[in-house]
Amino acid sequence: MNRDVLGAINKLWELGQVGSAGLWKEHAFVELRNACAAEYQQGKVTFGLTFALDHALKSLGLPCLSASLSQVKPLDPTQVANRLEAAFSQKTIRRRYLCPLDLAEQIPPMKFGNARVSMFTAVELSVLFDRPRLARYYPTLDPEFDGFSQFNWLVVEEEVVTDKGAGDRAVPAFSMMMNRDLGEIDPHKSRFPLAVETALFFLLLAPWEEWATMPEVDWRGFRIPWIYQLDDDLFVTPSIPRGSDSLSWEPYVYQDQWGESEEIDRPVELRLTDAANEFLAGLGVPHWQAFQTALVSELFETPIMHFLVRGFLSDGIDEFMAHLTTVEAALGLQDDHDFNSRRNFPKISATKRVARRLAAALNDAGAADVYDELFNVRSAFIHGRGGMKKIPTAQRVQARTIASKACAALVDLASQSRLSRDEILDNLLEKGVRLVGTQQQPKRSQ
Repeated sequence: MNRDVLGAINKLWELGQVGSAGLWKEHAFVELRNACAAEYQQGKVTFGLTFALDHALKSLGLPCLSASLSQVKPLDPTQVANRLEAAFSQKTIRRRYLCPLDLAEQIPPMKFGNARVSMFTAVELSVLFDRPRLARYYPTLDPEFDGFSQFNWLVVEEEVVTDKGAGDRAVPAFSMMMNRDLGEIDPHKSRFPLAVETALFFLLLAPWEEWATMPEVDWRGFRIPWIYQLDDDLFVTPSIPRGSDSLSWEPYVYQDQWGESEEIDRPVELRLTDAANEFLAGLGVPHWQAFQTALVSELFETPIMHFLVRGFLSDGIDEFMAHLTTVEAALGLQDDHDFNSRRNFPKISATKRVARRLAAALNDAGAADVYDELFNVRSAFIHGRGGMKKIPTAQRVQARTIASKACAALVDLASQSRLSRDEILDNLLEKGVRLVGTQQQPKRSQ
C-alpha cells in the first residue's frame, strides 16, 4: 500500500465538510490525485483522473459528502486505500445486467450460461444492486426493493476485459477519436447489450405465443421495459435505479381474516398455459450448449438474432416486419435473388425458395403457404397497395411462430450437420420441393 495515497485518504476522511470551491480544490484531494498519478500513472495528472477519483470517493463513502445521511457503515481509510489500489490495477470488470420481466406470471427459476431468471427477495436484490455502494454514492436514495421483489428478473453477468486507464473508464468520451463519424450506423448493434440480447434470444426460442391465453392482448409472456447495468468498477458512476412504479401494477381487492375488504396493488400478469411451466422448468445445460454451438456456426452468421429480438421489442407493423425478416435472414441466400447464381431449381423465385426451406425445416408443408400469405401482406404494406386491411391477431401470431420455429430449427441443424450454410439451405430447398412441390414443376439445374 502506498503511504502517500493512504496519508491523503486519511486527511480526506478527517474533513468535516467540503469548502465552497468544491471537493476538487481541497488540498487533501489534490494530494491524493498527485499521489495516485505518481503511483499508478507514471506521474501523469489528467482531467480524467480527477473524475475517476471523484467517482471512487463517492462510491467509497467519503464522510464529508454523506456523513449525516449515510445509511451504511462507512469504510475506514485503510479499506479505501486497498479498494483504490485494486481499482487502478483492475484488468477485468464484472458487469451485471438486471432486467425486470414486467408482466411475467410465476414462471419457474431458470439458469443458463451466464444468465438466470428468478424472483428475488428484497435482501437478495439489495445485494444484486449493490445497495451499500448506491447508499454511499446517493445518500438520499431509497431503492424500492420490496416492490421489485414481486417481479421476475433476468440477470446476466459477464467479465469484460479492459486495458483502459482510470480516466478513460471514468469518462469514456475523453478517449473518443475526434475524427470518428458520429453519425455512422453500426449494422450489428442492438438496443440491448450483446450478453442480454443473447440470453433473451435463447428465451425467445420458446413458443410463448402458444402459451399466451390472450394473444390478442399480447403474445409475449413478459416485457423488458429497462435494463440496469452495474459495473464493479469504482471509477464508473453507478446509475440511479428506476422505481418499482416504472413496472406494471393493478389494484386488487381481497377480504382479510375479519371479512373486511382491503385494497392493494399487485403486479399485472400475462397469463400462460400450464405448458409454459413444464417447458421452462425443463430448460437446462444441454439446451444452452446446443444453443451456443449454433451461435458460432455458419447458420447464424446472418442477423437472425437481431431481428427475432427486434420483433420482441417492437410493436405493430414493425414487429410483423421484423419477424418476417427473421425468417428471410434464417433461410434466405443472397444467390436466391440472382437467377444465374441459383444452384438448384433456378425457376423458383426467392420468396418461394425461402417458403420451401421453411416447410422443410419445420417438416410442415403448410408452413410454405403461411409464409407466402404473410409475405404478400408484407409486400402490400411496403409497396403501398390501396385498400390494405388491418393485420389480424392470427397473422401477427403466425409471423412470430414461423420466426421462432425457424430459429429453433436452425439450432437443431447446427448441432446435427457440419455442412456449410449454403449446402444446408440447398438441402432444405430439395426437401421443401419434395414436400410442397413447385407451381411450374421446373427441372433441377445440372
